[in-house]
Amino acid sequence: MLNNCKFSLNPLWIFFYLIAIPFVSNSQTEQQNANHSFLISFASTTSEKPITGRVFLVFSRNKNPEPRYEAGSYITSVPFWGKDVNQLEPGKNVIIDTSVLGYPVANLKDLPGGEYYIQAVLSVYTQYHRADGHTIWAHQDQWEGQHFNVSPGNLISSIQQIHYDPSQNQEFTIVLDSVLPAIKIPEDTKQVKRFKIKSKILSDFWGHDMYLGATVLLPKDYDEHPDVHYPVVYEQGHFGLGAPEGFSTIKRVIPPQFKTIMDSYNLEGGYAFQEQYNSDHFPRMIVVTFQHPTPYYDDSYAINSANNGPYGDAIMQELIPYIETHYRIIRQSYARVLTGGSTGGWESMSLQIHHPDFFGGTWSLYPDPLDFRSFQLIDLTKDTNAFYTHNFTGPFGGNSEWQSSPRYMMRDNIGQPVRTVKDGSWLEAVLGSHGRSGEQLEIFDAVFGPVGEDGYPVPLWDKLTGRIDSNVVKYAQEHGYDLRYYLDKNWAALGPKLIDKLHVYVGDADNFYLNLAVYQFQDFLKHTENPHYEGTFEFGRPMKGHGWQPVTTSELFKMMAKHIMEHAPKGADTKQWNY
Repeated sequence: MLNNCKFSLNPLWIFFYLIAIPFVSNSQTEQQNANHSFLISFASTTSEKPITGRVFLVFSRNKNPEPRYEAGSYITSVPFWGKDVNQLEPGKNVIIDTSVLGYPVANLKDLPGGEYYIQAVLSVYTQYHRADGHTIWAHQDQWEGQHFNVSPGNLISSIQQIHYDPSQNQEFTIVLDSVLPAIKIPEDTKQVKRFKIKSKILSDFWGHDMYLGATVLLPKDYDEHPDVHYPVVYEQGHFGLGAPEGFSTIKRVIPPQFKTIMDSYNLEGGYAFQEQYNSDHFPRMIVVTFQHPTPYYDDSYAINSANNGPYGDAIMQELIPYIETHYRIIRQSYARVLTGGSTGGWESMSLQIHHPDFFGGTWSLYPDPLDFRSFQLIDLTKDTNAFYTHNFTGPFGGNSEWQSSPRYMMRDNIGQPVRTVKDGSWLEAVLGSHGRSGEQLEIFDAVFGPVGEDGYPVPLWDKLTGRIDSNVVKYAQEHGYDLRYYLDKNWAALGPKLIDKLHVYVGDADNFYLNLAVYQFQDFLKHTENPHYEGTFEFGRPMKGHGWQPVTTSELFKMMAKHIMEHAPKGADTKQWNY
């Protein structure tokens, strides 16, 4: 078509044409053409065998803390790059260069010049021959909660100080010469007990030894009352080896500015909770937190899934029976209650909904999305892209063909957006390929999505383009992961079993927009029929963010104890555990 165009060579047009061409200096050209290579290998003293895994190269302005500790955060991550290695032999190099994707600086050539401290980490993967016929590689959690920078057995290098010049050809050599040590498990006390058991159900699925565990908080004078059986609070949340609800006998000084925030959010602290828990006339209940890390995350979401395997079965058929046979728990549904926040908020609601006859009620705090129509700011049931929207709600709403707005996954308490969904997805793409980032967005894929032909999770959306896969969304809904959809579909059977058991609390300015799905969930319950049950909902106002709860933890426990006593069967002796 250009051959058919006719134009005159007017000097004025030539001038405008020339100034429209971006000016590129010699230094910019040199920077674009310069080669930057980091040759990373591991010493035979760390492993004599080849390693499959992922290598990370981290840059920091500071030597302390170690650069590896500063990489991978949604909020404050320093620049880092990640690359898979397949059967890398000792002494052989893997090269991080301008072809490797990084975060939050995508390309090494765009990293500002200057003085840096650098460190490399090699996250070691395990090969799994799963019962579904797939063979995959992923990181076997070492009871650290899927944190690549501290996981026992992973390799790290010493810290090097370098001068980085993006305009010059540079090559650096890094040797991974140390192996991260085992996690130190806190010692048990009279009231806090920990255990870890091998799960046959999960081991059979993964073709590898897999473990479940729990931390148990015993009531005051548990040993002095050998004939008393107690209600149990099953607390859900991320992996951690600390005592349930932060229970602590050590009194720490809380700075005034943090004390103000804690009071505003009704957070009493571990020592204050301990004082209440062990005080006179406090209801005596056993508190249990589960540990169930998977090869994809620090937590399985306590439900069966195609990628994680039968974690729901393992928890219900192995972990809880172990707990209830080793500790004096009232083994009846009215005396088993649930709570948890965020991920644990979703889990506590899911366990109650999927096992309505087993548990006696849930007090779910700021839960992960209960309704896929408000998956943070994404409507997974209608939207086609997770990164951008063309639809605008409110009094000036409408649809724009030509303008789009980024979707955010985080905001501060006054509404200032902090991180976009695109940024979070990009971060996870650097942390791991094939859904192996070990982070929040990709555990949604592992839990909610089907298994791909390669054996890895099929994502809800592409982590580099944002394109939503509607087939995965439909799969997730039909398999019971969209809790509002699942309830709506099965209300006739589930509704009668859930009366007086659903209690949800969230800040009205939740930092992850989780309040939006709670509104949808509440609206659904308001319109239920046969039976009609509206649940209990409370929204922290004004400007209460993630972590807000309506009362302190000790007051919440009193609410749960009151509920247990009111729903105890006729003849149950509730006084024995109220000493």
